[in-house]
Amino acid sequence: MAVTGHVTDDAELGIERLINSHTLHGSESLCKLLRYLAEQAAKHPGVSLKEYQIATEVFGRPADFAPHLDSLVRVQAGRLRSKLAEYYSSEGADDPIVVELPKGTYALSFHPAAASTKAVARDPREPGAEGPARRARQGSGPTIALSILLAASIAVILVLLASRSAPNAALGAAANPPAALRVFWQRFAAGPDSPWVIFSNGAFVGRPETGLRYFNPARDSREVILDHYTGVGEVLAVYDLDRVFSQLHRAIRVKRGSLFTLDDAENNNLIFVGSPEENLSLRDIPNTREFVFNRPASGPRKGDLAIVNVHPQADEPKLFFGSPSRAPLTEDYALVSLVPGMNPARSVLILAGTTTIGTQAAAEYVCREDSLKRLLLRLSVSDTGEMTPFEAVLHVKVVRGVPVGTELVALRKDS
Repeated sequence: MAVTGHVTDDAELGIERLINSHTLHGSESLCKLLRYLAEQAAKHPGVSLKEYQIATEVFGRPADFAPHLDSLVRVQAGRLRSKLAEYYSSEGADDPIVVELPKGTYALSFHPAAASTKAVARDPREPGAEGPARRARQGSGPTIALSILLAASIAVILVLLASRSAPNAALGAAANPPAALRVFWQRFAAGPDSPWVIFSNGAFVGRPETGLRYFNPARDSREVILDHYTGVGEVLAVYDLDRVFSQLHRAIRVKRGSLFTLDDAENNNLIFVGSPEENLSLRDIPNTREFVFNRPASGPRKGDLAIVNVHPQADEPKLFFGSPSRAPLTEDYALVSLVPGMNPARSVLILAGTTTIGTQAAAEYVCREDSLKRLLLRLSVSDTGEMTPFEAVLHVKVVRGVPVGTELVALRKDS
């Protein structure tokens, strides 16, 4: 039976275990949602909250938030349900209290472990049988558990192999990608040719074992450039893009920036991953006009890469700086820009942060349905779904090298 009338001490400890667990590590927004739902369960037992209340009080949405237009709360609640199931199937298997967020409600329920779904696995022929975690340590328990795990592992491997050989089959012939993905990516997914994804691989001098530094044209010969490395954010960005285009039943072609040619720019739609500071090929094609990357030559942040706001509006800064280069990275800024290509029939999308983590966040922003919905509401989209060019600046919160929160802070769009 669910314990919803009173949040016990054990339930409070269960919430703290969840928030400090490996499963929820780095998921700051989910931890914030979980803690809020627990507080509300203590104040108003059994009462399901409204999406509007959660959106404004937990996620800082404005007073005009419209749940039917923005699925943020539903998406986050679904993620939380998945994380709860993952936790209790692994590190939380022996917890005395199981916390659940039943589908169709935003009210937490608390179950004694013996009454949770874990108990379904016990043998009904055993009167007063112990929980599965304890039985697994007795007699034939390990053999049964290992057999189940082996069968599950084989099933997963077969699914993965099938998805690799026929990626679209995993989606199902009738499956349609979310509308937000189709609208945003249609110009890159339409037509016979796949877009090129051009990722940065910075020009370094030195060797990994002795130390690398950026190439300095004033003192270094181009013959000593080592361009074999790229940032972790760029790698993860390419992964996210590949996943999205698989949903759209299309493919991408990938090329590192040092191999990019102007023929590529003339004949293809392009997606640039990484700033012009490292993705040097960006400097050779039409680029952004309202927000540009630059390093100040003076001032307290001299030499740090910034996004320059060419025409700042009210309450907007002239320069968007992330964390200082000599300090731990806790925030970054990134650019998401759709601009015309050298060939007017082609388009260029730029995903670039002042650091590699900002680049990762920019790619995640345009590869996730919830953030794309919010962006599309701010953009000019025709009746046929065609978007006009735009430039957008994102503020990125970073925890332990992971982007955990991204907010649109400035936007310019063609009229």
